[in-house]
Amino acid sequence: MRLSQLFTKTRKEAPKDETALNAQLLIRAGFVHKVMAGVYAYTPLGLRVLENIKRIVREEMNAIGGQELIMSSLQPKETWEITTRWDDDIVDVWFKTKLKDDTELGLAWSHEEAIMEMMKQFVESYKDLPVSVYQFQNKLRNELRAKSGIMRGREFVMKDMYSLHATAEDLDAYYQKVIEAYKRIYDRLGLGDDTYVAFASGGAFTKFSHEFQTVCEAGEDVLYLHRDKNIAVNEEVLDEAVKELGISKDDLEMVKSAEVGNIFNIGSEKSEQMNIRFTGSDGKEHPIYLASYGIGITRVMGVIVEKFADEHGMVWPEGVAPAQIHLVRLGADEEVTKAADDLYTKLAKAGVEVLYDDRDAPAGAKFADADLIGCPVRITISNRTLAEGVVEVKRRTEADSKHVKTGEFLKHYHGQHA
Repeated sequence: MRLSQLFTKTRKEAPKDETALNAQLLIRAGFVHKVMAGVYAYTPLGLRVLENIKRIVREEMNAIGGQELIMSSLQPKETWEITTRWDDDIVDVWFKTKLKDDTELGLAWSHEEAIMEMMKQFVESYKDLPVSVYQFQNKLRNELRAKSGIMRGREFVMKDMYSLHATAEDLDAYYQKVIEAYKRIYDRLGLGDDTYVAFASGGAFTKFSHEFQTVCEAGEDVLYLHRDKNIAVNEEVLDEAVKELGISKDDLEMVKSAEVGNIFNIGSEKSEQMNIRFTGSDGKEHPIYLASYGIGITRVMGVIVEKFADEHGMVWPEGVAPAQIHLVRLGADEEVTKAADDLYTKLAKAGVEVLYDDRDAPAGAKFADADLIGCPVRITISNRTLAEGVVEVKRRTEADSKHVKTGEFLKHYHGQHA
């Protein structure tokens, strides 16, 4: 992608009403556009990051048998009335609307009931179970306060998965598989070292759920850690969880954290409420066991910004960066332009994602933009590097650059993407 053709522009200042660091940097770098409080549009650079996060999540969900689909955002109230979750006193984040004929509808904030309603058309016997389905979808939640930038919004991208099982034991076994898959996801996103599986409130689902919490000063949650036993507890259930787990509060360390995922073992409650059953091997009718598993894709993006940003801008882990290389051309004479264009073409052919700063702009402005955008590696080509037969290579996480022979540099990237 050539920056001269990118419609977005970097800016020196963020909007005065935007207090969250992640949103400030994403807006300044041209990754997002703020539509209103809690609602952001994602421009080409931002979309690249989101798609990279989704790719990692998709690969891990597929690896444990998940099947991707897309459910509808419009939801009939009758489906949700059965479980009482249409009631605003039970679920207070609904956006509700009406058809022209005054039929009430909701804009989906989650899909447990909807999945069960759909699956009753396909699950008739124990032979049809287990089944696991997931989607990436814009969720709409009427949050009282939208703050923390893209870490908490009224519209956001979420991966939600639902698994249906014939027995509680089968659900429990799959639930553990998902926990391990989530751990792999956060490792690949660069968050694994600081992300914990935490006990939390089950909310509208169960007594306890499991949250995936990343230690982060910008987070909205308070987490209590027992590092030796690898136990983490959300503050909201601290007393109850301590009692259940048999640990002492004195052994726990308090940290700020951000929720990056949650999973709920719902059991047979939804099936029994909605009277959706399957025929078992014994010929009798049985309830379906259900669990749901969420990852906030846009929230993860915000947490990554908060965790790794420095005073110069964002620092993207390699797996999610909008490009692996930020190529900077200094000077506009024919020789430098041809060399930079050739390198851009060769890297693209090798399958390397490159942001190419081919603009006529001062070196200082180009380097500042490269730091703000935060790709893992910056490559500079100038008359000086051409004279020496090298490219200047600087990693975003390092203060100093080094000169690498152009041929060796290309060989390295050709080898990685062969």
